[in-house]
Amino acid sequence: MTRAVGFAVAPEVAYDYLVDPVNRPAWQQSLRAVADVVGPDDVVGQTWTDLTWPGLAPRMELTEADRPRRWSEHGTWRGIEADLTLDFAPTASGCAVTPTMSLRGSGLLRPAAAIAGRLAPAAVRADLRRAARILAAGS
Repeated sequence: MTRAVGFAVAPEVAYDYLVDPVNRPAWQQSLRAVADVVGPDDVVGQTWTDLTWPGLAPRMELTEADRPRRWSEHGTWRGIEADLTLDFAPTASGCAVTPTMSLRGSGLLRPAAAIAGRLAPAAVRADLRRAARILAAGS
């Protein structure tokens, strides 16, 4: 998954919006809420729980924070682990955000993780397009 999504805002604006767990339910279609946020925004080690519409509740951790160039998160739920990195690059009209994701499962969840891993890139790009629209409407 390496196709960038265009944002009509500066990399700093996109980064600050996307990295804040409180904003996640507005732009991530699968999220209904974020809970148990521990630690300050944009600081490696911050953790939170994603409460999803399907009922999954992965525990998330910010693992890299290089504003406004890159941030990465790691999530775990039962036997599934996921990593997402967003790279931000300035463009003439704002910035491009390029997602890179990996999804792994162990044991009986390995096949489900493999299927989800094939579907996730399109969902992540759709979520980023939603975030870009939200930010464009607010600017």
